[in-house]
Amino acid sequence: MYGLGSSVIYRTVRSSSVRTISLLSLFYLTKSAGYSKMAEAKMENGFHNSVTRVLFCSPYFPAAHIYTREYLQKYSSIQVDAVQLEEVKEVIHKYHLCIPTMKKLDSDLISKAGQLKLILQFGVGLEGVDIEAATKNKIKVARIPASTTGNSISTSELAIYHILGLLRKQKEMEISVKQRNLGFPTGDTLFGKTVFIFGFGAIGLDLAKRLKPFGVKILATKRKWPEPGSNNEEIEGLVDKKGGTENIYEFASEADIVVPCLTMNNETAGIVNKKFLSSMKKGALLVNIARGGIVEYNSVYESLETGHLGGLGIDVAWTEPFDPNDPILKFQNVLFTPHVGGVSEFSYRTMAKVVGDCAIQLHEGGPLGGIEIVN
Repeated sequence: MYGLGSSVIYRTVRSSSVRTISLLSLFYLTKSAGYSKMAEAKMENGFHNSVTRVLFCSPYFPAAHIYTREYLQKYSSIQVDAVQLEEVKEVIHKYHLCIPTMKKLDSDLISKAGQLKLILQFGVGLEGVDIEAATKNKIKVARIPASTTGNSISTSELAIYHILGLLRKQKEMEISVKQRNLGFPTGDTLFGKTVFIFGFGAIGLDLAKRLKPFGVKILATKRKWPEPGSNNEEIEGLVDKKGGTENIYEFASEADIVVPCLTMNNETAGIVNKKFLSSMKKGALLVNIARGGIVEYNSVYESLETGHLGGLGIDVAWTEPFDPNDPILKFQNVLFTPHVGGVSEFSYRTMAKVVGDCAIQLHEGGPLGGIEIVN
């Protein structure tokens, strides 16, 4: 479920309110891939004669801290801990490197982090971090670029999983299997469909690359497209129709499938609302692999209930972990996965290496590589 790629046995040891997850066995190991150097920042002082402590602010997405600890197992001077969400405020003052995962790091919490040097997301989402407060406290904030770790590849593949599952009516097929029916339901093909990639960043690009061989027409919006002749031949061959924010309703009305690939911020929160959904053609599919808050819950629920929306695929929910008894999951044309878009063996091994290398670099007082610093 979390994309470990192997069976993992581990134990939880409670010490000073910290649950340290100790790896007991992995059935196999894989080498993590290299990464591109996106940014460098010189840290003034290392921690040569002490222990550098890394904090994962959640027990969720367990492969993240398990793989990071495994990568750093030869470094006795670096300690990796994973704690419950509610325990972060009690222990954050002890750590030098913080991985927020699902934890909101507001100004109050950041003010308690007296030793913290770097907040590094295990992925790209920094919407839960008060970057201004971190900057005031002289803490660097960074993400791991999706294009360099396999995260965007993994997420785009899951988007296709949802698209195909909705087109072929996965829930109805499961019922047919249980009822011993054959040749039912009648699904649809991806061939010949028009797909609107709403936000053409790293994930959008990798999604387009994988969709094109299915014989689809691709519409895409981006805040700023590359200038003509600026090495954008790859994009030109993938996207049939390009647009900006002013074209989102036009493209929604033309598409059979809409896939938001947007970053979550004040401008994109709730952008897939009643107006947007109403502009989509009746029976079209919506697949959200970006952030739950991009889609308005009440609007999408109503659109499903009236039958205007043909299907919904969601890997990211409005609250997480999502309530398994939520009424939106009762619809036969809703597919739900537990935020596993970027959770694959390949991407998590690679990101764990980036985090591990940053911990080593921080400990030694060297430049930080492989990350994108945003402040």
